[in-house]
Amino acid sequence: IALYLAAVLLHEKISDKAIWASVIGLAGAALIIGARLTGDYDDDVGKGIAAILLSALMYAYNLILQRQQALVADPVEIAFFQNATLFAPFWAVVPQLALLPEFIAAAVCGLISVLLLSWAYASAEANILIPVEYTAFIWAGLFGWLVFSEELTITTVLGTGLIVIGCLVAARQKPEHIEHV
Repeated sequence: IALYLAAVLLHEKISDKAIWASVIGLAGAALIIGARLTGDYDDDVGKGIAAILLSALMYAYNLILQRQQALVADPVEIAFFQNATLFAPFWAVVPQLALLPEFIAAAVCGLISVLLLSWAYASAEANILIPVEYTAFIWAGLFGWLVFSEELTITTVLGTGLIVIGCLVAARQKPEHIEHV
């Protein structure tokens, strides 16, 4: 979806390698997700899957917005506006003081992430960077295993392998020269 949006909204030419990288990465993600869907689940699983698919669609559009922003603004400006939340005064809940270190750590990680993504999207075309977004599955599996002691299944490892292959295919593309802001 994100590659199609990049072609339409950013007028970028989508290379065959970018398409193959996305297909390979998507196959890896589908393998991981498909294995998780086997078994007995309650009715809320369908709602969760629908929410994930809608989130993926919104995230794909967000990647395009990041590329558009990166072409006209610097990373600090982008990070400021992406973290400015209009509805925070209405929906915010004052956290417990004991949770403050975790909130600060999450905020710092989020800020660094937005800054790095903004710099990346200013440096390369979206069709090169979007397939690399599948690495989120790798990090989720690794942190799930390390932090929450979740089991790493063979399908997760195989799916992760496909994602890595897709990322390597995407990385082998030759980017066009980008004029920096």
